[in-house]
Amino acid sequence: MIKKLSLISLFTLMPASFYFAQTTVYAYVKDQDGKPLEKAEVDLAQSSDDVTADKIGYFQFVDLKPGHYLITVAKPNFESKILEFDVAANEKRKDLGVITLNYTLGSDAGVIVIDDSASDSEDGGSSMQPTVGLLSSGRDAFQNVSAFELGAYWFRPRGVDNRFEDVLFNGVSMSKNDDGRIDFNNWGGMNDVTRYPYENVDNITPSEYTFGNLGGVVYYNTRASSYRKQTSLAYSFTNRSYLHRAMATYSSGLTKNGWAVTVSASRRWGDRAIIDGVYQDAYAYFASIEKKFTDRHSINLTAFGSPTYRASNAPNTQEVYDLMGKNYNSYWGWQDGEKRNSRIRNVFEPMFILTDYLKVGKNSNWTNTVSYQFGSDARSRLDWFHAPDPNPTYYRKLPSYGLLSADEFRQQSQIDWNSLYNANRLNLVDGDGKARGAVYTIVEDVNKDKTFNFSSHFDTRLKDNWKLNVNFNYQNLKSDNFRRVKDLLGANFANNLNAFNGDAKYDADNGNTEVREGDRTQYSYELTRNHYSLNISSEIDFNKWNVVASVFSSYSEAYREGNFRSGIARFRDNSKGKSSVYDALDAGVKGKITYKINGKNFIVYNGAFFSLAPTLNEIYINPRMVDYQTPGVGNQMINSNDLSYVMRGQILKLRLSGYLTTIQNATEISRYYADVNDGTLGNSFSTLVNEAMSGVNKRYMGLELGFDVKITPTLNAVGVASVGEYKYTNNPEVSTFDDLNGFRGTDVWGKANVKGYKVAGTPQKAFSFGLKYNSPKYWWVGASANYLMDQYLDFSALNKTPYMYTDQQTNDPFAGVTPELIELITKQKKFDNQFMLNANAGKSFQFGKYRMGISVSVNNILNNRNYVTGGFEQGRNVNFGEALLDAQRETPYFGPKLWYDRGITFFTNVYLRF
Repeated sequence: MIKKLSLISLFTLMPASFYFAQTTVYAYVKDQDGKPLEKAEVDLAQSSDDVTADKIGYFQFVDLKPGHYLITVAKPNFESKILEFDVAANEKRKDLGVITLNYTLGSDAGVIVIDDSASDSEDGGSSMQPTVGLLSSGRDAFQNVSAFELGAYWFRPRGVDNRFEDVLFNGVSMSKNDDGRIDFNNWGGMNDVTRYPYENVDNITPSEYTFGNLGGVVYYNTRASSYRKQTSLAYSFTNRSYLHRAMATYSSGLTKNGWAVTVSASRRWGDRAIIDGVYQDAYAYFASIEKKFTDRHSINLTAFGSPTYRASNAPNTQEVYDLMGKNYNSYWGWQDGEKRNSRIRNVFEPMFILTDYLKVGKNSNWTNTVSYQFGSDARSRLDWFHAPDPNPTYYRKLPSYGLLSADEFRQQSQIDWNSLYNANRLNLVDGDGKARGAVYTIVEDVNKDKTFNFSSHFDTRLKDNWKLNVNFNYQNLKSDNFRRVKDLLGANFANNLNAFNGDAKYDADNGNTEVREGDRTQYSYELTRNHYSLNISSEIDFNKWNVVASVFSSYSEAYREGNFRSGIARFRDNSKGKSSVYDALDAGVKGKITYKINGKNFIVYNGAFFSLAPTLNEIYINPRMVDYQTPGVGNQMINSNDLSYVMRGQILKLRLSGYLTTIQNATEISRYYADVNDGTLGNSFSTLVNEAMSGVNKRYMGLELGFDVKITPTLNAVGVASVGEYKYTNNPEVSTFDDLNGFRGTDVWGKANVKGYKVAGTPQKAFSFGLKYNSPKYWWVGASANYLMDQYLDFSALNKTPYMYTDQQTNDPFAGVTPELIELITKQKKFDNQFMLNANAGKSFQFGKYRMGISVSVNNILNNRNYVTGGFEQGRNVNFGEALLDAQRETPYFGPKLWYDRGITFFTNVYLRF
């Protein structure tokens, strides 16, 4: 009897355990339009074995035992969704139905507004360059916070600036050849079509489409059929660099006859932003047309441009801010009842891209792109000829100098346009009735680039776990650079003569020195550059390891061709005509190794070692005048490594990284007016100096922590900590060029004693903590507290050299020079730490096929106006006596020039899509 009961029990229990082991849970993931969402990630809280939705959006979990489960369904650019369900003991299959993900309102909000007007100034601004991170964000908590919270305060991850970042459109690099930086103005206002990058890799992580640099790669694919079928209308209101933005976008999707069209247009305008005298009027257009011939072959034509007219704001000394407030801008004045700014940037550089997409065999793709970009970038400024400096903040006009009282300065603190016109009218003729030239003019520094690109990308899957990428690029640049007369301010003509060098002719071969509106004046030259590069990368995926390797080599050649022959005799043979060719050969290697501890925990190593050819601005120390190459200029050598622990859990997502980067043999160019004491001649002179530091070595090291904790299914806490140290590690060579003296090298100046000085332009330490609530009813609200530390002032190299405190006649220090006094006048300024509070909120609505959203973000809620976003040391005093006297003044004549944060700013956006 017992045997029978045992057999009955055995056969009774076996089916039950069989059922427990065979329960399958499945569902389909789709967007709000009912289209499948391929590669949506489905995270099961009770298991480390996550799954990914296939091409039709289907996923399943097998072998689930009875119990309560929670899954998170996520895909970039969509709102994540959390589902809870129960598996019963008698279920073989459980259908969760269709899981719909809505497009994330956070991405639609468009809260980031790039305002790089500070970088328009020739007075400085190198520390005020926007970064790629401001225009993109990944799923990594650190990168998101860096972009949308800390990025609003000019924080740069790992201290890396625009020079070391890459943005590609269909394989075409958007970096400028003159300085290597990315000009976001070329596609400003095209948020709808550049919101979702095709590839976005951080820092030195290898890319499939290019070798990359230190600051990551953002790759945009403008293929018309890649945009979802819809019409989008949006309006934004803000108080930052403009007031209004209107935007409209239409995408047809791929039609039955193989055509796809995407078009977008926008306008940004307004003249009552926070900073006085700043206004903007910018348009943008984008059109992409694709013809699909077969499932294996398509051709796409893209055209875009962003004509922008924008006024700039001036950096000021602390004395000026104390007198006028932090909204003060010295670049404008009243004319006929309207504000007129002297510093206007007018840029329009349209781009045309033709791309051929070809599928080769079963596992290969070949994409070829040709592009052409042209247009102009013009930046205006006041110029004067044998006349006083019209700048209202010229040091002799400040109350500290003693000629004007504080009230008198305030009364004439803006440009007096009427007085400039009157000065020209009084100078129309001399006593004999002979016509005379302008005393004051508005001139424009113009850059007209014509850039041709060819880019080829080939990828193939050699095996299921092995992928190979090959990239080839060629670029030809012809850059026309000149100054032209924009406005004679009532005069008949201007004189093309060098008032700072005995009225020498700027164009000695031209007997006529009279120039009129639209004519070239002072300088005119062309730069040509050809660049070839080859990049090969490969990725192999194993059960526990993922390995990526990338190598590249490139060759470039550049030369200058001057159009004006200098009237200064010693520069005649080096100013006009074609220069010698400067060529450079680069190479490098990158690698990424990922160890998969399990499905949620990873160890990731990235390493890079490569050379970087100098930019055109670095090759030529003063291309406006001569073809002289910068002494010591050469390829930078870059070595960078990072190691990260990554957790991708159901409740906690975290990344902890440590990094070390060294840059060797860099070249840094600065241009400014300097008062230089010459001990040999026994006098002083003031001149425009082109200063170069060569052989510069720097080190960037630090730790990064980013985490995202799901406190409840709807409430997240996000935190970031970035602790870095970015500093100069040697004393580089210093050389200068100016009209009066020509070259002066290390034999004159010595080396700049800057070892240990900190890299400027970004807080070296930054912390952020925020909370965000996502309601199931499609509204959200969030806030973040941000703390910024260790922001330093950019320095001038000349007054860090031994020349500063050495008697040139005896080669000994001046009398009274002590290490303490040298420290007083050369110590790098560190700014105070600052706290910033941000908040944002939004809601989306669905009305049938219509989707509407509204969002608002507010930065610096506490209206903290003490945060210095950038600044630079005036290099004017290059002699010990004057520098010491100025440093000891309560209000120095030549204190550092600064930009302050604008205080509380907001950005509101509303959109309608259907």
